[in-house]
Amino acid sequence: MITDKWNRPLRDIRISVIDQCNFRCTYCMPAEIFGPDFRFLEKDELLSFSEIEKTARFFSELGVEKIRLTGGEPLLRKDLHLLIKQLKNIKGIQDIALTTNAMLLPKYADNLKEAGLDRVNVSLDALEDEVFKKINGRSVSVKPVLKGIFAAKDAGLKVKINMVVKKGMNDDQIVPMAAFWKKEEIPLRFIEFMDVGSTNGWKMDQVISKDEIIQKIRDHFPLEPLEPAYFGEVAKRYRYQNSSAEIGIISSITHSFCSSCTRARISAEGKYYTCLFADKGFDLRSLLRSTASDNEIKQQIKAIWNSRTDRYSDERTEETAKNKKKIEMSYIGG
Repeated sequence: MITDKWNRPLRDIRISVIDQCNFRCTYCMPAEIFGPDFRFLEKDELLSFSEIEKTARFFSELGVEKIRLTGGEPLLRKDLHLLIKQLKNIKGIQDIALTTNAMLLPKYADNLKEAGLDRVNVSLDALEDEVFKKINGRSVSVKPVLKGIFAAKDAGLKVKINMVVKKGMNDDQIVPMAAFWKKEEIPLRFIEFMDVGSTNGWKMDQVISKDEIIQKIRDHFPLEPLEPAYFGEVAKRYRYQNSSAEIGIISSITHSFCSSCTRARISAEGKYYTCLFADKGFDLRSLLRSTASDNEIKQQIKAIWNSRTDRYSDERTEETAKNKKKIEMSYIGG
């Protein structure tokens, strides 16, 4: 196990397999920026499956236990189940997850489960069609997303729902979402609207805080807090009284959790980032395609984590959020 300058271990890696998406969510890939002429990465600019497997193996040897595949929309990457099969065979990897908008899960859920995928995190920001259509930028209704969620559940995958909450966008959906997923007994995670990337127009007055979200739900359903399930868990979890259903709040803005962050990220073009809000990453792709030995590559990965000092959410101000250039969500995932 290796640690950074703040004694935080490296336990999780999030790997973006593609920068393209079939949605244009306003807080992630706004259509006015990512329009028809936007240049996405070419195939040879993405890490190959063998390069991803090799990278994941190096990270596992340094203490990583969990992998999450992200995008863009990762299911747009052809034959993703083949990559999952490769990752499943890496010694030390205990959990493989996928973050998706669920549109393609009816087609792929069974193959993903058979390949070794453990769970999916589905992004769904509203239950009301008109609200959801505005958010996703493609006028897609909620129905196909629900179809994908239940296809994943039927395939035997663990499912969790992620809802980004933004004032004036979907804060009226907090209670309906809580009620619906409580009934289905599928965990729901509320995520404070964050200043990820430089194109989503983040402002502090658009944030619905963790405390506000909890109060809205408690007005309808009694909640009891739960202890963290593991070191570095980002969500503060609550269980509904007299129920096995639970919610969680990811509060990067109002209740920072930098002190226990154990996550590294590999972007769609193969850059290694030590923070979601970073502006620069290490070019791992070039190193993988060079004559460097496996040990040299692994030592470079280790050295970067050992020198890590990131505490962006602890230090965030409206000024830094506005002026600091950051990698876009579509390249680095969640």
